[in-house]
Amino acid sequence: MTLQFSSRAQRIEPFYVMEVAKAAQELARSVAATRDPMIFLNIGEPDFTAPPLVLEAAERALRAGQTQYTNALGLEALREAISGWYAQRFGVDVPARRIVVTAGASAALQLACLALIDRGDEILMPDPSYPCNRHFVSAAEGTAVLIPTTAEERFQLSADKVQAAWGAKTRGVLLASPSNPTGTSIAPDELRRIVDVVRARGGLTLIDEIYLGLSYEEQFGHTALALGEDVISINSFSKYFNMTGWRLGWMVVPDAMVPVVERMAQNLFICASTISQHAALACFAPSSIAEYERRRAEFKARRDYFIPELNRLGLSVPVMPDGAFYAWADCSAAAERLGVDGSWDFAYELMHRAHLAITPGHDFGSADTARHVRFSTANSMAQLQEAVARLQRLIG
Repeated sequence: MTLQFSSRAQRIEPFYVMEVAKAAQELARSVAATRDPMIFLNIGEPDFTAPPLVLEAAERALRAGQTQYTNALGLEALREAISGWYAQRFGVDVPARRIVVTAGASAALQLACLALIDRGDEILMPDPSYPCNRHFVSAAEGTAVLIPTTAEERFQLSADKVQAAWGAKTRGVLLASPSNPTGTSIAPDELRRIVDVVRARGGLTLIDEIYLGLSYEEQFGHTALALGEDVISINSFSKYFNMTGWRLGWMVVPDAMVPVVERMAQNLFICASTISQHAALACFAPSSIAEYERRRAEFKARRDYFIPELNRLGLSVPVMPDGAFYAWADCSAAAERLGVDGSWDFAYELMHRAHLAITPGHDFGSADTARHVRFSTANSMAQLQEAVARLQRLIG
């Protein structure tokens, strides 16, 4: 039997980050016992895991038999805890009734896109940007319109560009601050102007804030939710809270959207993982927050070491990342020194000659992505130092 796949499925491109990761894992097995085993600076996943109180809370939930379905909106206690975190961390009043707990930020983005986007709607996004975000738009039968950005714009959309690109089919914007792959945030004044432009046109502002907890500069570490209740924010327990495989996230939506999302979540997901929800309650304990802040300081220290080293080696990072754990580096000069052309070949050259896995820019759009690579600094300082030593030997 020949299966006929939907046009929707065929519009979804491969996730090349994972294709590169598979190649790196395969090579890693053959070099594991050598003096230069593979160093992975390609995947955007914290090397830290959930702290002790979170693990203990999960164990208690298991032993107490707290494993049955929760409400589709999530545990009320967890929604209240998230609300309290917004008040304490950002000084913003986000009532628990507007918070929806989801099966990871991916489920939150899927729910938001399915609830708000109709066939033919266009959503403006920056180029470069995280590929899955545009695929969520495509899965909802909308069209992601990628707008090229520059280093001068911090690789983020501007209000002027949003205004210029707005057309008859434009439904709104999908932003990310801090961003993957650049680690840059939208300047608060510029974000306010973008929201004003979108609001004046009756559009929607959807913002991915999954790296917001990992902000390093005071001027950028603010949630867009302060700009009005019509802003829809996506967040996650994966990055700041170090719970990637637990598949737990949340979204903050306007009051009118809550019952719509609830109905869709009931049908598509039933609920987020019950055990993960009970465990996540411990994320907000003072000792857990203290540990997360210690880890945030470690991520910042890694950034402060690694970015200058990349610049010194000719892998220019045009904008210092103010959050997350990425470096968006121009590899064109380094690629030329190795006799290869473009970020894809450069990434594979590093993989085979230095046993260093990084991510080529191909996934993230088309605006100069062929000359950029993404390094992830979600690895130990010792591993980053060894990576620099290998780069020095190869291209220094």
